[in-house]
Amino acid sequence: MSVTIQTSQNVQLEYEPASVGDRILATLLDYLIFLGWIVLTLGVPAALDIRPGNFYVGLIAILPIFLYDLVCEWLLNGRSVGKIAMGIRVVMLDGSQPGLGAYLLRWLLRIVDTRLFGGLVAVIAIAANGKGQRVGDIAAGTTVVKLKPAVSLNDVVYQPLRTDYYVQFPDVRLLSDRDIAIVREALRRGDATVQDRTAEKIKEVTGIRSDLHSRAFLETIVSDYQFLTTQ
Repeated sequence: MSVTIQTSQNVQLEYEPASVGDRILATLLDYLIFLGWIVLTLGVPAALDIRPGNFYVGLIAILPIFLYDLVCEWLLNGRSVGKIAMGIRVVMLDGSQPGLGAYLLRWLLRIVDTRLFGGLVAVIAIAANGKGQRVGDIAAGTTVVKLKPAVSLNDVVYQPLRTDYYVQFPDVRLLSDRDIAIVREALRRGDATVQDRTAEKIKEVTGIRSDLHSRAFLETIVSDYQFLTTQ
């Protein structure tokens, strides 16, 4: 199962759902943040022999933890600090950006997913669903995807070019490093449809005209860009 993500360049790429392990590790990292916040807001005053009142405990110590997941995902583009560290993000099943309502529904059902049975419900749902969805995701129409699929060294290192290399498409100068990263990702995935769409978008952005097959065209774009930016 893969999830289609629409990039800011309107190129569609497919991503795999985050694994149960990825999501558990992200949650544990978030729990470390909770622990640090409790130590800071309650442990430090206790060490200084300060006894904060119930209002302080509820508003300063507990409420931020209670709202953490909702606020982080809403303000950080579907990510908590743990998700950022693990390179995963909440998206709608069609790859679009979730709205506040979707984040709110995921947050409310987190009680069922992770609180009542220690996360057992979430683990079972994610493992059985096939789309990387816990109960909250199913209700909200969301899932959690990996943003940086594992790649080999050959996927990320430029291939050496001859010193007499001839640039076929000088207008690749109009592209950015981010654009080229998307091209390389399309090549790595090997999906002909994704490569066709990526090639069409590159031609639209740069004004380049070519009869080359999409894969050959994208490989030439990468090589031309590499040559022009490393000389």
